[in-house]
Order: sequence, then C-alpha cells, then structure tokens
Amino acid sequence: MKAGDDKEEINLSTTDEKLLTGLFMTKALRVCPENKPFWYTSGTIGPYYINTHFLYGSEEKANGLLKMIDMFKRDVLGCPLKILEMARKNYDEDSIYRSLMDDMCSFIKDNIDMDEVDFISGGERRDWFFSLLAADMLGKPHISIYKDLGAVISEAGRAKPAQNLKDKKVLHIADLVTEASSYERAWIPAIKERGGQIKWSVVVVDRNQGGEEVLAANGIRCHAMIRIDNRLFDRALEMGLINEQQHTMILDFIANPRESMRKFLEKNPDFLKDSLKGDDKTKERARLCIEKDIYGFQGSSKIS
Repeated sequence: MKAGDDKEEINLSTTDEKLLTGLFMTKALRVCPENKPFWYTSGTIGPYYINTHFLYGSEEKANGLLKMIDMFKRDVLGCPLKILEMARKNYDEDSIYRSLMDDMCSFIKDNIDMDEVDFISGGERRDWFFSLLAADMLGKPHISIYKDLGAVISEAGRAKPAQNLKDKKVLHIADLVTEASSYERAWIPAIKERGGQIKWSVVVVDRNQGGEEVLAANGIRCHAMIRIDNRLFDRALEMGLINEQQHTMILDFIANPRESMRKFLEKNPDFLKDSLKGDDKTKERARLCIEKDIYGFQGSSKIS
C-alpha cells in the first residue's frame, strides 16, 4: 500500500508520530540515499539502520553512556545505581529522552496491569538506557541482567544479587527486538534459573523479524511502542522524513530483503566494486558478502 491510499489505515497516534520524529532527529533510524544502501555486519545490505539507544538524546550521548556502562560494570552491584543516576540527570536535561520515557511509562500502564508486575528487568547494555529509569518511574524494583547471566536487583538506592525469584512475574524492557536471540540466550534463562518468569516484554522498536513470535512461544506477551513496517514508512513519507525513492526502496526491502538487494546490485555493479575500495569496515563486509555469495552472483558476469 502506498502512502495516501488509505488515510484511515496509515494514521499513527500523536505518540507514534513523536517517537517517529525522535527516531529521525537523533538518527536512531537512518535511511540511506536511494543509491547507497548500508552495509550490515552480516555482509548483507539494506536501506535503513536502527540504533534505538540514540533516543537517549543523540549518538554522542548514547555512545558516551555505553562507555560509562563498560567502565561501571566491573562493579557488578554498583553499576545499575550509577547508570540510573545518569539516566535521571539526562531525563531532566534532554527533552527527547524525557518525552520518550514519559510516553513509555504511559504505554506500559495502558497495556499491562502493573499490580501483577513484581520486577522490571533489562539486559546488558542497551536495555538499561530505558529499563532502569522506567522501573524507577513506575515504582518497581529493577533486575539488571548481565550477558554472563548474572543479575542484580536494585531499588531505592540499594543493590543486591538477584537470587530467589520464585513465582515472581517480570516485565522485561528492551531497546528493540529482532529475532529475540538475546532473550533466548540470556534474559529468559537468567530469570528462569532463579525461579521467576518473564511474562511481558515492552520494546521501543519491533523490527518485525519474528521476535514477537519467539517470545510468544516462551510464554511472553510482547508490546512494541513502534513497529518497523510499511505503515511506519508510509507515515514517514507523509511527514517529509523520507522521499519517494527511499520509500520505494524500503517497501521493496521489507517485502523481500534478499531479492530487492540482489536486484539493486545487478543495476548498480559499481556499488560493490566501490565498497571493496572503501574503509576497513566497509571492505570487510563487502568481502564477506562475496565470500558467502549472499546474493547468488557466484560465477556471474553481472557482478565482478
């Protein structure tokens, strides 16, 4: 469906539009020029890139907090308290982050009965940008889950190791969900091995790549503040955040990521050649694309 075909269907709420604007303003959601897709770590290419944690206010602020987390996490018990202190300060100073956190808390209360929630959790590292402050604002103890499945409960300025969570119900807050691999690898087991259960998940962004279904199979109901889908980009086009060429490229990609980018490479053979002459990161990803023959050009004269 193209933008404008059905105004009723593509209208987003005011909250959605604020979040969409914030995603573009902070470059948390970046859309490429129509002839320059982004290289992804996997060696694939695509028209958009998502760094949800930039909603902390900016890329610079977000990267600064990541560095602080890496420094603070050596102190396993003290880390959550220090990150919460920084998040509170940023909430007072940054209007984008403040608006997001206010909307997140309203979203949570609208979708989940908070009387049923015993704990709010978040996983290392990017979940903590949002989960710690949300727990504080909603008056719930927070469980900080580390990648090694360690866990710390923090509340009212105190922290302790998370041990017995028998029969406790947990709401996990994350920056985004893609295929929910982090949930299955770490977040779910960390809570389960202590006797608790993650019953709900709230994410800022759902990439619409099967994560919700994976969570449902694990007994977790997923709520997303915004989803990466046609409707979202239809509205972005209406709001002037992207142009027609970008819109078409994105919708083709959403419909069939591999085939749409294969056709792009066929029409633009110099893109791959130029990428092999780019910076180290670009060259590495372009070589990976060729080595894995991701787009099926092995032995083809179209891409060489």
